[in-house]
Amino acid sequence: MVRVTGAKYLAWEDAFEVDFEDGLTFLEPHATIRKANKISPNARIVRVEPDEEPCIGFFVHYDNGQTAEVSWSFIRELAPEKFTRPGRRGDRGGPKNSKK
Repeated sequence: MVRVTGAKYLAWEDAFEVDFEDGLTFLEPHATIRKANKISPNARIVRVEPDEEPCIGFFVHYDNGQTAEVSWSFIRELAPEKFTRPGRRGDRGGPKNSKK
């Protein structure tokens, strides 16, 4: 398991920047986190808070009292296919050229 070292909301991207101890950073769309946690579409972010010991994720607190819980595995294991490394379970290393 790789620990989350930081998470912040980037309003101009409407996404969360999530940093890991191995140096990787992921940009996770806010819509994905809202959907997974069944957050109201009208809720506004109040704060982003790292999980306590061990740092395995973070929480997003909203103005309506809802809280989204985001684990390290949600970010790393559900990364979009176009960003995964090739050679793992077939060639999934990037967008395919649909023109032939």
